[in-house]
Amino acid sequence: MTDTPGYRSLLAKGELRERVKEARKHLTECNLCPHECAVNRKERIGFCRARDRVVVASYGPHFGEEGPLVGKNGSGTIFFGYCNMRCVFCQNCELSFGGEGEEVSNEALAKLMLKLQNYYRCHNINLVTPTHFVPNILEALSIAAEEGLNLPLVYNCGGYERLKTLQLLEGIVDIYMPDFKYNTAERGEKYSRVKDYPVKVKAALKEMDRQVGGLKLDDRGIAYQGLLIRHLMMPGGLEDTKKVLEFIKEELSPECLVNLMEQYYPEHQAFQYEEIARPLTREEFREAYLYAHKLGLRLAR
Repeated sequence: MTDTPGYRSLLAKGELRERVKEARKHLTECNLCPHECAVNRKERIGFCRARDRVVVASYGPHFGEEGPLVGKNGSGTIFFGYCNMRCVFCQNCELSFGGEGEEVSNEALAKLMLKLQNYYRCHNINLVTPTHFVPNILEALSIAAEEGLNLPLVYNCGGYERLKTLQLLEGIVDIYMPDFKYNTAERGEKYSRVKDYPVKVKAALKEMDRQVGGLKLDDRGIAYQGLLIRHLMMPGGLEDTKKVLEFIKEELSPECLVNLMEQYYPEHQAFQYEEIARPLTREEFREAYLYAHKLGLRLAR
């Protein structure tokens, strides 16, 4: 096992450019995510509302991520506009719903990646909500890699992923960091406006695990490869959370890192739903955490 980013090997073999060509096809018939809108993004918008140019909301070293990503110099985050989900409790709704940010070229995106490496000295390139911009990201990555980019690539997503897109990313993404939001389809449709969320996320997690396995750390304690799963526990969702944790335990590599998060609070449109229009209680989180510990999951601190 090596801590050299996988895309470096694909670059050397000429495979990275081929992946870029394949990804570009989605700009004229987009089926990147499970919505499979099949729209020409140069002319129309689909569910995510993104056009063919990447939208960057912000970028820079981030110190609020999980410890293995942050290290001393921070995780090099790039926040993208738009999203393929419509979470009613979204804390970044200006970005995900409204597409707040600046349209930039793929060449400019490559320069941001290099700046995160060479100027900020970040430990990774952390792509936040990247699914709908995979073609742009891969082209920017190819450009940046030609100019010396050598940081692990983090795919930080909502978990609503299409297997063919993940397969396109095999050997390119070093660290997958998906959400696993719900175990019931009803909650996915009600709170995030997506169909079959549990089916899609479970298949996606298995594919991610097949590609990268459990989270691996270097001698500094910094992650360079693997799967890190986030689950934001919601009020009244204890039983759903337990099912999420059981799936991770039973179906995925034991070294996958799980971040059971307690920071839910009502935001955006959450107040329209009485059952989630309150913060999580300490008792709810404590019971879930003890259950995760009992299952023997590798938990983020």
